[in-house]
Amino acid sequence: MTRALVLNASYEPLCVVPARRAVVLVLAEKADVVHPSGEEVHSERLTVPVPSVVRLRYYVKVPYRRATALSRRAVFHRDRGQCQYCGAAAESIDHVIPRSRGGPHEWENVVAACRGCNSRKGDRLLVETSMRLTRRPHVPRELSWVLVAVSEVPDHWQPYLEPARLVPA
Repeated sequence: MTRALVLNASYEPLCVVPARRAVVLVLAEKADVVHPSGEEVHSERLTVPVPSVVRLRYYVKVPYRRATALSRRAVFHRDRGQCQYCGAAAESIDHVIPRSRGGPHEWENVVAACRGCNSRKGDRLLVETSMRLTRRPHVPRELSWVLVAVSEVPDHWQPYLEPARLVPA
């Protein structure tokens, strides 16, 4: 099965769930199908369209702004799978300021690196090596957690993920 985008009652994106969970939300009358995926789930007496986008019927107050969790997959996605030192295919992550030297495990200190560059740098600071970063590490955009969850965003999700989206009537 695929995955489904869950929208708040205000059409604000909340999370990405397995399609089976989205079907359960619809069957429990907690959500409405905004965009079907074209697939169906069958039971003995019922056929339910599998949603690709669902909207909750009641507004859910979100007490914080969702940030993308720092993970290996998310770092590779942010850095487009390229070593931030030489541009080759990345195989690992590297702390710009090594953790052994007090460097934090934060977005601004973690980059994707190939095995060779990671070994060459070791636990040294950049000023102690001849290596340079091609791009400065940064915290990903606000809604990049969606990209990490599905790796490729369907076209029909785009209107709900744009910052200046219009709320459908």
